[in-house]
Amino acid sequence: MASMSSLILPPYLTKLSFKPQSNQHLLQFLQPSLPKNLTLSSRPRKLRLFVAAEEQTATVASPSSEAARRLYVGNIPRNLKNDELTKIVEEHGAVEKAEVMYDKYSGRSRRFAFVTMKTVEDANAAIEKLNGTQIGGREIKVNITEKPLAQVDLSLLQAEDSQFIDSPHKVYVGNLAKTVTSETLKKFFSEKGKVMSAKVSRVPGSSKSGGFGFVSFSSDEEVEAAINSFNNAMLEGEEIRVNKA
Repeated sequence: MASMSSLILPPYLTKLSFKPQSNQHLLQFLQPSLPKNLTLSSRPRKLRLFVAAEEQTATVASPSSEAARRLYVGNIPRNLKNDELTKIVEEHGAVEKAEVMYDKYSGRSRRFAFVTMKTVEDANAAIEKLNGTQIGGREIKVNITEKPLAQVDLSLLQAEDSQFIDSPHKVYVGNLAKTVTSETLKKFFSEKGKVMSAKVSRVPGSSKSGGFGFVSFSSDEEVEAAINSFNNAMLEGEEIRVNKA
């Protein structure tokens, strides 16, 4: 057996077991010279050397994290492909990945995509140069997919939700584009009738749209008219679903 003075612990070692002749004597010999993250414990007939686990802390998203480099590109033409989108965006910065989103049932483009840039600087440049420009005759929207909650005034969103007038006569509106607001939804449905109220549901604790909302009316007749007029209609590049809530 090798002497303790010649014993080298590999970096991955978390437990070393051996049987010395005198546990207590070895404990007294080893402990003063061990690093702080090593502890010794003794049991009958066996001595175990444990490497204390380093305290792990949650990784905080840094400015260079993928969330800070990932762009949402909305209202794109249905025929736009990944490689075509990459060529357009990389004129303003290095692109790591571009992915057009498709409906899993119909296989049709959902008219939005996500583009991950190489750096935060590339992402900011792409937003500045591309947001509000046109691709195939459509004005696209480009922004960062995730924003820190500190930049969002949640009190305004809560106030907006509290203003919603509920009613037994209302419709559920699904597959909403991320850019649709409660005001947009109300104006859209008001084109065919009188709307009491409308709201877009949001991911709890954030300003991010949940992709669906509700519109309330004063009668069942108005509900039926809204379903007949707007189910499968296009709103900001998305084919919405409308049915009774």
